[in-house]
Amino acid sequence: MPNKEIMLKLVLLGSSACGKTSLINRYVHHSFEEDYKTTLGVNIVIKEINLDDNETLVKLIFWDIAGQKKYDLSRQVFFQGCVGALFVYDLTRPSTLHDIESKWIPDLKKFGNDNAPYLIICKKNDL
Repeated sequence: MPNKEIMLKLVLLGSSACGKTSLINRYVHHSFEEDYKTTLGVNIVIKEINLDDNETLVKLIFWDIAGQKKYDLSRQVFFQGCVGALFVYDLTRPSTLHDIESKWIPDLKKFGNDNAPYLIICKKNDL
């Protein structure tokens, strides 16, 4: 039984249909589906990791946030308390990479943690 538990909230951000949900499902559940339904609002997924010392449990709490424009106002509250972000873009749609710079990074800085570390992840390179 771990003596120490660390909880980290991470947000997944990017345009609609760029692969955020498939990325997180592959990492957490080791599964892949050919067809995904659009995320409505937010989907929260938890990945538990026992560190090598076996005394520390890390809970990564992924907030898979919907990328559709209609959620622009409501999604602001989902950023609160995040310690980092994963920005996802679709290689087959260059505009989704531009959206990271023009929309998603400014949103993270404005509504979340201004100093949060982040990664930019390219999806769909097989297409």
